[in-house]
Amino acid sequence: MKELRTRVVIVGAGPAGLLLGHLLQRSGVDNIVLERRSREYVEQRVRAGVIEFGIANLIEDAGAGERLRREGLVHHGVEFRFERNAYRVPLSELADGKSITVYGQQEVVKDLIALRLVAGAPLLFDHEVTVLDGLTSDEATIEAEGADGKTRISCEYVAGCDGSFGVASRSLPARVLRKYERTYPFSWLGILAEAPPISEELIYSRHENGFALYSMRSPTLSRLYLGVRPSETLDAWSDDRIWDELNTRLATEEAPEIRQGPIVERSITAMRSVVVTPMRHGRLFLAGDAAHIVPPTGAKGMNLALADVRVLAEALLAQLQRHDDTLMATYSKTCLERVWRAEEFSNYMTQMLHPSDEDDFENCVQLARLRQAVQSREASTVLARNYVDLNSL
Repeated sequence: MKELRTRVVIVGAGPAGLLLGHLLQRSGVDNIVLERRSREYVEQRVRAGVIEFGIANLIEDAGAGERLRREGLVHHGVEFRFERNAYRVPLSELADGKSITVYGQQEVVKDLIALRLVAGAPLLFDHEVTVLDGLTSDEATIEAEGADGKTRISCEYVAGCDGSFGVASRSLPARVLRKYERTYPFSWLGILAEAPPISEELIYSRHENGFALYSMRSPTLSRLYLGVRPSETLDAWSDDRIWDELNTRLATEEAPEIRQGPIVERSITAMRSVVVTPMRHGRLFLAGDAAHIVPPTGAKGMNLALADVRVLAEALLAQLQRHDDTLMATYSKTCLERVWRAEEFSNYMTQMLHPSDEDDFENCVQLARLRQAVQSREASTVLARNYVDLNSL
C-alpha cells in the first residue's frame, strides 16, 4: 500500500472540492483531492448553470474566472409564464444592479482542474475512498483504491465534498447525525439540445400540464426541463413528445414556438430537499451536496456548495496557519443558517411553479403567489434579491 501524508484530504472533485483545494494550495497549505470518477466524467457532467453575483466574484477572486467572464452569459432579468402570459422580473433593477451569470458547472470544473494541474497539486481520479478513520483522534486516515492499487493518506483534516451518496456523510456516527428530508411528488426531465436559445433570459413556466424551464448554456446550446411524475421513464419520452410538451407549456399569446434541435443529452432527476447536521464532526467537514440538497428550481445547488467552501477555506487557513480555531468551531452553524435560507427559497419556487394533479385549492394558491411575485414590487424585490445573491445576504 502506498503511504502519503498531507495536511488536508478533499474527497470529491466537483466545484466545491476543486475550489477548496485551489484556495488552500494558493495559500501554501498542501492538500490532496480524491475523485472516484474519471476526469472525463467530471468534466462532461452537465449540472447547474446559474451562478449568483457574489459567487461569480468568488470564482474570479480565486483566479478561476477568466473564461467565466469571457464566455458566461450575464442575465439582468428572469421571465415567468403562466396562463399564457409572460412577466419579466428585472433582477438587476431590483437587486442593486446585481446580475446572474449562466456558465455550466462542468465548465467551472474544467477551469479549476486546469489550475490545479498547472500548480502541480495532487489530483487523483478513479480513486474510491474505502476507509475514512481517526476523525476524533490526533490524525485522520483515508484509504483509497485506484487502478494502481491502494493508497493510505494521513492528514490533519478531511473535507467531504463527495455528494449526498458519498462516503463523507456516511462517516458521521448515527448518534451524531441528524438528517432532514423532503421528497417532492414530481421529477425533472432535462435535455441539452443543439438549438440557439429563443431568449436572452431564463423562462420559468407554470402550465396546467406541469412545470417547464427554458435555460441555455451557450449561444448554440439550450438546456430545457419538464416536470414529470416520479414514475416516468425516459423510454416514454420520444424527441417529438418532449418538444411538443415544451411548446405547449411555454406557449404565450405572443411567443413563437421554441427552436428545436438535436437532443444530445437527457436525464430524469428526482426533486428532493436534504439537510445533514452537523456539517462538522471532529476532523471531518462536509461541504456542498454532502451536507445539503436543494431542488434546482431556485438555482442554488452549486452556489451553496461554493459558499460553503468560502467559509471552510477561511476556517482551515485560520487553524493551520495561525492556530485559531474560532471559525472551525462555528463552521456548521454559520453555513446552516445560510443553507436553510436557500432551502426556504428553493421550496418557495418549487411549490409555486409545479401544479398539483389532485389539489385544485393548492393550484389556485399557486397562481395567487405567482401573480403577487410578478405584480407586487415588494414581492418581486424579495424574489430578485434571493435569486441573484442569496449566498451573500
